[in-house]
Amino acid sequence: MKKYEYSELERKTIEQSPLPYAIYQFLGKAVETLCISKGFCELFGYESLEEAYEVMNSEMYRYVHQEDVPRITDVARRFGAEKGDYNVVFRVRTKEEYHVIHANGRHIYPEPGTRLALVWYVDEGICESLEGEGAKEFINQSQQMRIFDENREHDMNYDYMTGLPSMTYFFRLAEAGRIKIIEDDGDPAMLFLDLNGMKHFNRKYGFAEGDVLIKAFARLLIKYFGLENSSRFGQDHFAVFTRAEGLEAKLDAMFEEVKTLNDGKNLPVKVGIYHNSMGAVEASLACDRAKYACKVRRNDYQSYYIYFDRTMLANELHRQYIIDNLDRAISENWIHAYYQPIVRATNGRICDEEALARWVDPVMGMLSPADFIPILEDSKLIYKLDLHIVDVILKKMKDQSKKNMYVVPISVNLSRTDFETCDIVEEVRKRVDEAGVDRSKLTIEITESVIGDNFDYMKTQVERFQQLGFRVWMDDFGSGYSSLDVLQEIRFDLIKMDMRFMKEFENGEKSRIILSELIRMAIALGIDTVTEGVETEAQRDFLREVGCTKLQGYFFSKPVSLEEIFRQHEEGSQMVLENPNETKYYEALGRINLYDLSIIASEDSSDNADENLQNYFVNLPMAVYECDDDGFTVIRCNQSYRDFLVRNFGVAVVGEKMSFDNELLVNTDSFVDGIRNVSEIGGRVFVREQIAPGKVIKSFIRSIGSKPGSNVKACVIVVLEIGDGSRD
Repeated sequence: MKKYEYSELERKTIEQSPLPYAIYQFLGKAVETLCISKGFCELFGYESLEEAYEVMNSEMYRYVHQEDVPRITDVARRFGAEKGDYNVVFRVRTKEEYHVIHANGRHIYPEPGTRLALVWYVDEGICESLEGEGAKEFINQSQQMRIFDENREHDMNYDYMTGLPSMTYFFRLAEAGRIKIIEDDGDPAMLFLDLNGMKHFNRKYGFAEGDVLIKAFARLLIKYFGLENSSRFGQDHFAVFTRAEGLEAKLDAMFEEVKTLNDGKNLPVKVGIYHNSMGAVEASLACDRAKYACKVRRNDYQSYYIYFDRTMLANELHRQYIIDNLDRAISENWIHAYYQPIVRATNGRICDEEALARWVDPVMGMLSPADFIPILEDSKLIYKLDLHIVDVILKKMKDQSKKNMYVVPISVNLSRTDFETCDIVEEVRKRVDEAGVDRSKLTIEITESVIGDNFDYMKTQVERFQQLGFRVWMDDFGSGYSSLDVLQEIRFDLIKMDMRFMKEFENGEKSRIILSELIRMAIALGIDTVTEGVETEAQRDFLREVGCTKLQGYFFSKPVSLEEIFRQHEEGSQMVLENPNETKYYEALGRINLYDLSIIASEDSSDNADENLQNYFVNLPMAVYECDDDGFTVIRCNQSYRDFLVRNFGVAVVGEKMSFDNELLVNTDSFVDGIRNVSEIGGRVFVREQIAPGKVIKSFIRSIGSKPGSNVKACVIVVLEIGDGSRD
């Protein structure tokens, strides 16, 4: 729009008027002050017209009370964008005093297609007198209260950071806006927008830069959809109501502009759209459905928009059904616990059980956990379900005791939101104690994802459970990126290996190698292990061999109801439950590391220990040598090899070159010849060397390779046996 120009006579007439008024023009986002009257200058204390024009066109609100600026800015913005009048009260500093100013305005049209704003001002009196020490005098109490009320209303209705309408106010605007669009024969649409990756952005650039991006994106929404059509719900979540016509082109253009937002430091935008053709619903529900669509493509890291469709509607209706009927499902026992046995590897008996929730609905039939648990987690209602399962477990234990059945510990899975919505530790303790059940009988399972970002808080909650006598297991170990970090910082009583290892069991050695090493690590840390998803005899045998403490999977049993457990018990077909009196015995058996020979000598480390044990090592002694014509150097070796050298030669020479005729190598001719032969011709060789009467060392030496551009060769040496040679 072109700036309007008054004639010289018109301008002179306005500027000489004693009435306090001004004429403005909205040019895009800017407000241009076209004419100012003499009365305006006198009211606001300007010395000249030049000073007044300079201030009004550079810093219009320089002398306005800072508490009033956001409010009158928004009122002016709406006045410029919409039809209607301008009516606002604010405080202005003139010289030493604040005055209450009442401004009224209306739109005028000096020529077709040109809209200006005529605003006139009335001085309502002194608002605050600075005379005297701290004295405040209000001439017009009603005007002062009006300013206070208008500021408070603004703060309630608008976001403090972006100036966009708040969620509650936005829904009121959206309801009225939807009706207006329909009356104008348009199709309304509700949008939910999310800046994708804000958490990582804040970590990378800092929260201050994140706020800059949020403000810049808010301005972009105003540009494309208007101030009163947009809202910030909090964090990086926004909403928009608009006409559906031309929406996709508008979003495509906005996505392109987002790429250059904030000097290139920006994020992609996810947009969910609820079109009115899916059904006329109130604004809040339309926004919920747009949000649902927005979250469908969680792993897509580029800007996109997606419509809420019939499939999503069916899912949303299912979601709402679950939320609306949760309390009834609990009170009327629609939700049951099914129990999957966990078997001890050393005796094949049931040593634990895992309780799994099943929803048997009178309308929808049997619901699996995937049908309701994610919904309850998202709506932060999962704590009700989990505490109900705790109650069901405790009742089962008491019922089993009445039938003279062994009672083994039962684990319950807790969600991250359990810890956010209540003191779950205290809630569980209270229920267990009121039931008169030993706390060690209830095991707490949490996954790595439960730990989340609030690491210190969750570490404290785990320790609280353990200090009260509950065991805490880490579920799905190995499925996340930071499992080892979590394990290093938090002491768990058991780690449960993710079932993906078993799914990949037949697809090569990788999963078996990884699983073996994870179990060995757990054994070394003194932590029990369970592997889920055991379905074959080969998997069971492998896990028992590598030292897995407990096993779980369909090879042993699928999850079964309490009624089925009691039926099997009565028929004598149930798997044998472990006698609790034998638990500590079998736990001790399970913790023996079959890969660690130190357990043999660990009871007696004194000088009087059996001397025969000195010829055995925790691991086979191994070393990597580099050799040339003059001698060799031990480049790498394990602790067992260092012990071997000290015990048999009195010193461990590592990293220093030793000549072949060194006095330490007396009585090792076969060993030296073996190194030389392997270095010269490659291959491998077994060496038998008698280094002293009654002491024979058997070793294996293999060539590794040659160092380019030199005569240096490398080999690996393994000490296989130390004995007296009697078996040769």
